Amino acid sequence: ILSEAQIITDLRATNRWEAIDELIDHLVKIGNVEFRHRAAIAAAVRKRESAMSTGIGRGVGIPHASTHLVHEVVAAFGRSKSQINFDAEDGQPVRLAVLVLIPKGQLERHRPSMVEFAKLLQKSDSCHALIQAPDARAIVKIIRGLRSS
Repeated sequence: ILSEAQIITDLRATNRWEAIDELIDHLVKIGNVEFRHRAAIAAAVRKRESAMSTGIGRGVGIPHASTHLVHEVVAAFGRSKSQINFDAEDGQPVRLAVLVLIPKGQLERHRPSMVEFAKLLQKSDSCHALIQAPDARAIVKIIRGLRSS
């Protein structure tokens, strides 16, 4: 569900709310989310994030929401060269953030894949490789390698 176009190699955000907005804006920019739905999608992700931070630890955040405004799973990957305060469960800042938008009513169907992906991202060697990757192409290659290993 991730292509090179869906990757931001240098997130400018300093906190989770800015990161979420930046990832949503990127999806709008590349045409994966309609501009007219931007505010409603942001509200859905913020509502989910307000209930409990999706900073899952080890430098990874996976903000997500289920919404009727997408018809298939849509994602954006962001890497920060600095650190993002995500109010993560381990208290550590986030360097890698993956925004996932799931069609309404399909969250349970996609949850196992999200959990698997989260576990892969949290491995220290995976995290390090993604942080060090020179560009979006390399990031996609690393992620595809993680999924197939």
